[in-house]
Amino acid sequence: MKQTYRTTSAAETYNLGQKIAQKLKGGELLCLYGPLGAGKTVLAKGLGQGLGISEEITSPTFNLIQEYDLDEGLKFVHMDLYRLQHPEEAEIIGVPDYFREDCICLIEWPEIIEDYLPEDKLIIRIEGSGELPRTIEIENWVN
Repeated sequence: MKQTYRTTSAAETYNLGQKIAQKLKGGELLCLYGPLGAGKTVLAKGLGQGLGISEEITSPTFNLIQEYDLDEGLKFVHMDLYRLQHPEEAEIIGVPDYFREDCICLIEWPEIIEDYLPEDKLIIRIEGSGELPRTIEIENWVN
């Protein structure tokens, strides 16, 4: 199932992240596509806040993987694969190790590891950047 949303501000994109978070229970993989400046990190911040994370969510561009503890033994794992040069690097840093039931994984820039991704994933595509409105398309999400 595919849902399409239109946001006209960073606050609306953030709020959509919160809304998505309310549907997550653990074991989900969210693949976040969009150009630089599309609002991927804003959506991630809303998702983190919606999951109950009190610390600030930042894009892990340099550490690649950031883990946050949630209630009930769950983890929110935020990955930014922008700096990877080869798909094999994802395996070396342990990306597939997080595809498990006690993690909610969000991957920014998943294009480089398409072949490593499980079929069961939520695909989020953001179009637009700068001051333009965003079109956010979510595939495989039961609303």
